[in-house]
Amino acid sequence: MIKLLKIEWLKVKNYRTFWILSALFLISIYGINYITYEVQSTSRPKANPMADAIIGTPPFQFPDVWHTVSYMSSFLLFIPGLLMIISMTNEYSFKTHRQNVIDGLSRTQFIMVKMVNVAIIAFISTLAVFLTALGFGLAEGASYFSFEKIEYIGYFFIQALSYTGVALLFSVLFKRSGIAIGVFFLYVVVLENLLAGLLNRYVYGIGHYLPLESTDNLIPFPFFRNVVKQFVTPPPTLYLLIAAVIYLAAYFFVCRRKFETDDL
Repeated sequence: MIKLLKIEWLKVKNYRTFWILSALFLISIYGINYITYEVQSTSRPKANPMADAIIGTPPFQFPDVWHTVSYMSSFLLFIPGLLMIISMTNEYSFKTHRQNVIDGLSRTQFIMVKMVNVAIIAFISTLAVFLTALGFGLAEGASYFSFEKIEYIGYFFIQALSYTGVALLFSVLFKRSGIAIGVFFLYVVVLENLLAGLLNRYVYGIGHYLPLESTDNLIPFPFFRNVVKQFVTPPPTLYLLIAAVIYLAAYFFVCRRKFETDDL
């Protein structure tokens, strides 16, 4: 596996687009949370117990900062998905997947290392979110530190795996970067949200368990929690996790099966 990862590194180390998008993603994680922090800081009443009872504790203080930063950063997960699509579809465009197989890699080895790339991208994304949350939490209240609610960082990792796994699936199915990117954004932004809304309206709660919805619901809306929880009953976390694991297994199975049986 180390040898395979070295080959992957050679493919991207001089690929400027990949690194520009990666840098933009990391900067955007800080940026979207900083904007949110400034908005809530200027709009939140100061030292008002009644407001705290309604709004909840400050979202960028420990322990809530783990939840807040994970939620806000999740809006950027289309970028890791885009990185995965670029990485995989370039193999088809430049025929490097065929060359790797000719040079001695098996089809299984090739697609497995792409699945490992999914995990690596998700892990780096999660590490960036962890460090961002840690920084905001310490800046907001350095005298108090807590790992309570850090499970939301783990939920973000599963969410990142899901988005990047879907991107890999579309790349293997469509092969061309333009089509794969278009279908990915159409599904993420429009189709699943529309389908989830219809299912939740006519078949109670089923829409929460669609592929990306199941991971999105792991990190609920973090603001006005004391008000929201009176009107919204979130799906059981255990069921969402089970659904997420099943979908991830399905993505990887289809990707492996498709790549191993397709003509190169």
